Amino acid sequence: MSLMSERLNSRKDEHPFRELIADRLIPSIMAKEYADAEFLEYVIKALVDEPDAVKVDRKVDEMGVLLTLKIAAPDMGKIIGRSGNTAKAIRTLLRVVGMKNSARVNLKIEEPEGGRGPASARGGERTADVDQVLEDLKL
Repeated sequence: MSLMSERLNSRKDEHPFRELIADRLIPSIMAKEYADAEFLEYVIKALVDEPDAVKVDRKVDEMGVLLTLKIAAPDMGKIIGRSGNTAKAIRTLLRVVGMKNSARVNLKIEEPEGGRGPASARGGERTADVDQVLEDLKL
């Protein structure tokens, strides 16, 4: 039994799924070559309303492992969380999984189609609107 499994088993009364996670999920995930991608997919599917829309792409380069997450637009807020706290927690968990496999794991969350887009793009449209209003006021 791994150290993580032992820690989780020592506190079984805290969470009803602790035994399942400690005895089955963690050892099976850690034993696989693509543990990081499978772990991410498992966690994200548990959080979102549309688990069928979850896609995880894995790329390896000299910088480490890059996991790219694609989800449905309505679920974006659940994954990012308030002030990005949920995304930070997921990245921390991935870092732990990566350390277990001697790899640096990074997470990129892609903006879904029909999403709000980057703030700079939204600001650009607003600037165009302001310029148009100023032109209209010059008469």
